[in-house]
Order: sequence, then structure tokens, then C-alpha cells
Amino acid sequence: MKSKLPFLAAYIVGMALVCGILAWGKPLPMVGLFIVSGLAIGSLYALGGVGLVVLYRTTGVLNFASGAMGAAGVMTAWQLVQWGWAEPLAWAMALVLATALSLGYGRVIAPRLAWRDPVVKAIATLGYALIILGVTSFLWVDQVRSFTLPTDQMALRVWGLRVTGTRFIALLATLAVVVGIWVYLERTRTGLQMRALANERELSALIGVRILKVETIAWGMAGLIAGFTGLMFGDLIRLEPSIITFMVIPSIAAAICGRLDNLGMVLVGGLSIGVLESMLTLSPALKSVRTVAPFMVAIVMLLLLQRGRRIPFERDE
Repeated sequence: MKSKLPFLAAYIVGMALVCGILAWGKPLPMVGLFIVSGLAIGSLYALGGVGLVVLYRTTGVLNFASGAMGAAGVMTAWQLVQWGWAEPLAWAMALVLATALSLGYGRVIAPRLAWRDPVVKAIATLGYALIILGVTSFLWVDQVRSFTLPTDQMALRVWGLRVTGTRFIALLATLAVVVGIWVYLERTRTGLQMRALANERELSALIGVRILKVETIAWGMAGLIAGFTGLMFGDLIRLEPSIITFMVIPSIAAAICGRLDNLGMVLVGGLSIGVLESMLTLSPALKSVRTVAPFMVAIVMLLLLQRGRRIPFERDE
């Protein structure tokens, strides 16, 4: 980790310089609002990336379907609220549905692909995502909808800026999940078994690790995270199934920033992507290219922080 600190410092300085250039000549309160908004969205990218990393480290599956699971969950929550359900119960059902979709794939389809190449397993999840998106789009035709949380009405003043409670929840929840999952992986028996599966799947089976049980836990965790990010995206971005489904792309970029392994770097990558996307919106000439921000950040972080190492898209045999 110490060897990475100079590169991490250089990266942070570079990001600050880029943001300063993009903010040049703009009113400071406006710049502050865009940065706060970027941090909130970026924390969700990071949270989605954490879910991807946990699942990949345990099962070897890069899950392209996490965005679709979250989209199905938040659309279900919206519909239940329209039918008069209590909001907390509707949110809970969103988490349950996303988790069920994740567990369903993890228990029924994933075991049948366990010994296939990583690319095959990743493409299979993409197909699953398109199926979920197709069903969701069929049930909820394209029209203007709004999904709000009570925390949108709560706000705190930070350096003179009004920051909604939802944005605070997104950021704090991400930090809590990163720390919680790190402790879980490092300090618990199941976490140790997850790490063992990530390193030596065959050997883990020989020494008695219950692979199906451990992988089920990982799929459940990934589904729960997908459900939560779906609720947040539905509130902070837009309640549109296709948009929320493809929010998995910046989450994958954040996961790649951490080499699909390092949760801290995933957090840094996700926050950077969110802030850069938001700051690019300030520039009339560059706002049309804000969609490339995830890939720009991923490439720069890989060049600076992962020098001399390869990204482990395939396990060593």
C-alpha cells in the first residue's frame, strides 16, 4: 500500500487540477453544488462497484445484471407506493426483489457455468440483465415518473451549501458498507472462506469449504447492494429502468479501478467518476462527453496505481 501512496497523491492532485480548470470562472456556490452532487452519485457508483468486487472475488462472476436488479426493485417500490403501500414496506420489497433476482441466478444458473471461462460467465449475466430489463420495460411503459424519499426534504448546511439528506445517506452508506465488508472479509469465518474461494476454488472444496453456501451469501450481498443502489439512483438520477440498468457501467469502471480486488481503490474510483461527470457538465464544450468519464478515470487509475500488475479477469489455473 505504501508504494501506491505517491501515485495516489499524484492522482488526487491531478483530479483537483482538472476540476479547477473545469470550474474556472464559475460562481463558487455553483461549483460546490456540482461537487456535492458528484460525490453523492459517485458514492453509488462505488457502492455498486463494491458489490461487483465481493461477488467476483467469491464466484469469479463479473455481474452485468446488478443494475437491472436494482431497476426492477425501485420500479416495484414505486408501483407499491402508487397502490397505497406504506413507503418503508415498499422499499423493503424492492430490496427483497433485487436480492431474490440475484439469488435466483446464483443458485440456478451460475452453478451450471462455474467451470466456464470468465468471459462466458460475464456474458451470461448480461443476457440475464437484458431479460430483466425487457420484463421491467414491458410492465412499466416509458413515461415520466417520480420516485422520492422523505430524506429529500431534509437538509444540512455544509460550507453554506444545502445538501439533502438523501445525498448524505448515499455517501455515508457507501463508507459504512466498504468498512463493514472489509471487516467481514478479514475477521469472520465466512469472509475467510470467501477469500479462499477467490484464490483457490478447487483447494477450498477439498478442505471442506461449502462452496454453494458461501457463494449464496455472496449473491445475496450483491443483490442487497443492487437493490439499495437502485432506490438511490431512482431518487437522485431518474426513475427509468433502462437508465438505472446501465448505471452498472460506471460501477464496473469503479471496480476496475480497484483491480476487482481493492475496496479502497473502488471507493476512490467511484467518487472520482461521479465528481468528474458532474464537473464536465459545467463546461458547455465538454458536457457532451461526460459519459466517457468512467473510462477516463479507470484508465488513469490503472496507469498510475496498478503499474506492473495485471487485472485479474481470469484466475490462474
